[in-house]
Amino acid sequence: NPDSTELLAGCGYDFLMLCAEHGPNDLRSLQAQLRAAAPYPVQCLIRPPSHDPAFIKQLLGIGAQTLLVPMVDTATQAQSLVSAMRYPPHGTRGVGTAMERASNWNGQPGYFQAADANTCLIVQIESQEALHNIEAIAAVEGVDALFLGPSDLAASLGYLGQPQHPAVRQAIEQALGRIAATGKAAGVYCADAAYARTCSAAGAHFIALGTDAGLLRQAAIRLVSEVRSSVVHLPPVNAET
Repeated sequence: NPDSTELLAGCGYDFLMLCAEHGPNDLRSLQAQLRAAAPYPVQCLIRPPSHDPAFIKQLLGIGAQTLLVPMVDTATQAQSLVSAMRYPPHGTRGVGTAMERASNWNGQPGYFQAADANTCLIVQIESQEALHNIEAIAAVEGVDALFLGPSDLAASLGYLGQPQHPAVRQAIEQALGRIAATGKAAGVYCADAAYARTCSAAGAHFIALGTDAGLLRQAAIRLVSEVRSSVVHLPPVNAET
């Protein structure tokens, strides 16, 4: 929500990921979050729920510049996403700048000349098929980075609910090296600082850390647990004394 976006935008992160795949976000809430983050030196990545080119067009229209697209398994899918993000003749993005925040409603000079160059496409590698196709996906012109999603990757590898399983971690670390070797940026989600260091050493160029809901839940549980374990419970006061 815009308040948590604004709060986190000032916490020192390089980027925030605004999720419409699993989080209850729509175009209006995402646009409000982009506005909340705009005064801060932080980039916003938006994750759409699908590869729908119509929704991608709307995300770019509200001012998204970087999309983190889930479940990209093949180079063909990656090429379709590139096309959806670019104006003709290099793509299929529709033109409607008079109704779009991205162009300041036709108030931004030279918008069309710079629009394609100012967009960034990050594709998520989340399946065995995608792992097999890493080099082919990375070779697609217009794909700027590949990001490993541990939870779905774990499920695809037969370890549903176990993203920290050694076999999953091994696959991730090997994939990071393969992505880095292609010359494209490699990204990954890490649940803790120790694994972030491991992934960085394996080839990760950027790392996603935590979720706003997860951080809030963990901090709340930790605080109440600490208090309950340290507070001395005195016996009830005797009213007669």
